[in-house]
Amino acid sequence: MPVTNRIAGPAEPPVRENAGPAIATVERAAEVLMHFAETPSATLGVTEIAEALGMSKAAVHRILASLRVRRLIELDPVTRRYALGVGAMRLGLAYLDRLDIRRVAAPELVTLSQRTEETTTLSVRTGWTRIYADQVTPAREVIMSVTLGVPHPLHVGGSSKAFLAFLPEEEIEAYLADGRTVAEARRLHKELAAIRALGWARSFAERMSGAASVAAPVFDHHGRPVGVISVCGPLERFREEVDRCVEALLESTRRLSIQMGWTEQERG
Repeated sequence: MPVTNRIAGPAEPPVRENAGPAIATVERAAEVLMHFAETPSATLGVTEIAEALGMSKAAVHRILASLRVRRLIELDPVTRRYALGVGAMRLGLAYLDRLDIRRVAAPELVTLSQRTEETTTLSVRTGWTRIYADQVTPAREVIMSVTLGVPHPLHVGGSSKAFLAFLPEEEIEAYLADGRTVAEARRLHKELAAIRALGWARSFAERMSGAASVAAPVFDHHGRPVGVISVCGPLERFREEVDRCVEALLESTRRLSIQMGWTEQERG
């Protein structure tokens, strides 16, 4: 079976250079933009921004005027309050359009495998099925390995159910109504509700004899599952590792979701 092994470390943060006034002005403008993105209020006044960022009102006013030229910021002529503009939206959408879950998840899979000493996988959805798109295996004598690219139904196994449980309700209903009895649909509904409450799914020899896994979704900026990360290993060994693996898994999927544009309020 194919195995993906990589060595990847966390990206180094940019080094802040000592530069002249032009760079300082750019940094202050970036601080203002990020303040709009991070504050819960949809609109802000000059005084609010100045007090929050420790700038003079004159400096804030100059920055806002410059940002308005490129429509990064818009001014309501009635209230005289400012909000993010269509230019800021275009920047955000351009970033999100370039996100590739496999590329983004690659270093996290390595870190998670090293931390749990088990195989980690990434699954992506393909219609009413999902496939393994990547995996990292640990340096142990006995490991689990998956086959990449083979479709699996969304109602069997931990990774599949972690996808299905977090789809919109109408998509879940459509899937469960396709070729399943009322009793089967009712049972799956109950199981999916439990998975949503926990935030993760488990599978003990459900899809593969002798294998066990825990899996959790990665959300995009709409709060939809764009991928699923799992930690898997031999059943008998894994029984003793579940809590530790779940903790590490949820930390990884949260970091990845944030990278994909997800925020807390996206899931209500």
